[in-house]
Amino acid sequence: MLYRALGIKNRQEPKKIVLYARVSSAGQKPDLEDQLKYLKDFAAGKGLTVDEILADVGSALNYRRKNFLKLCGMVTRGEVKTVVVAHKDRLVRFGFDFFEDLFAKFGCEILVVNKAEDMSPAQELTEDLISIVQRFAAKLYGQRTYKARKLIKTVKEVLSGAADGKAKRPVAEQKEVV
Repeated sequence: MLYRALGIKNRQEPKKIVLYARVSSAGQKPDLEDQLKYLKDFAAGKGLTVDEILADVGSALNYRRKNFLKLCGMVTRGEVKTVVVAHKDRLVRFGFDFFEDLFAKFGCEILVVNKAEDMSPAQELTEDLISIVQRFAAKLYGQRTYKARKLIKTVKEVLSGAADGKAKRPVAEQKEVV
């Protein structure tokens, strides 16, 4: 009653459970629908009552996604109890631990359904580097140009070779010594 008399929202109000899904491009919208269905099924299986569903189409490196910003605002206002995501990178590509700690300070837990614990550190680093190259190649050359695709293909080949321990030597170093 004191909170109501002072016009202050009572912090003990029930908090929301929010599902958050994201895909990188409009061409992946069917994947977005599958991701949302998967999250809904997971929540139902755990007995969670979902209050809101947020989804974005955009890069995980872009922290200005419309519903991502909406989610952050809801969390910092103390409205969210739990955020459910399919994978860590569905929320953000880098800085997941930062957001996990930040959300926790506002009483919010991030529940990651699929934890990628089966990836080696080298594989994880390779995926992160490919994401960065894809993002900047797209900015530099445009999404659909030959140069961007060629650059991304080359980086993927080099990084996957490095992750497997079979890194190719640069062409300049491949000359035979006679």
